Amino acid sequence: MTTTDKRESFLAGERPEDVALFLAESYVSDDRLEQFGERIDDGVLIVVDGERGRNAFKAATGTGAMEFAGSAMGTEGIVDGDLTGGTCPEAAGEDAAADEDHHAQFVFAFAEEQNEEVGGLYADGAVIHAYAQCACGTAYSDRWTLESESESEN
Repeated sequence: MTTTDKRESFLAGERPEDVALFLAESYVSDDRLEQFGERIDDGVLIVVDGERGRNAFKAATGTGAMEFAGSAMGTEGIVDGDLTGGTCPEAAGEDAAADEDHHAQFVFAFAEEQNEEVGGLYADGAVIHAYAQCACGTAYSDRWTLESESESEN
């Protein structure tokens, strides 16, 4: 399976055992990462099994993936549906596209299968949980179901 196929399967909720990790070129400039993922305009997106992904995240960022997710959960933002960026909540009202201080340095995401017993969002379909770190230092989170359009245009 190609890296692009892995990414598409992940974004369709078909790889709940995997995690996705986007590393912006401005944050990590290690050409070796491309052998593990897909080159995106301004970084690399990697989709790997959960354990390897969490280890790669810690190696690249110096922070544990779940610790980072826990810290980002307190701040809602918008993570792009392709997991390669987002809109920092601190950039609200600013021209974020023109502001170099507000771009995602990295994104960590995982999918959770539909669970009607839990209810709410989880009853509607598989859910993507995404966490981003902005260049300004703000960590934020987003989540959406895959069976419906998310609030963040996913």
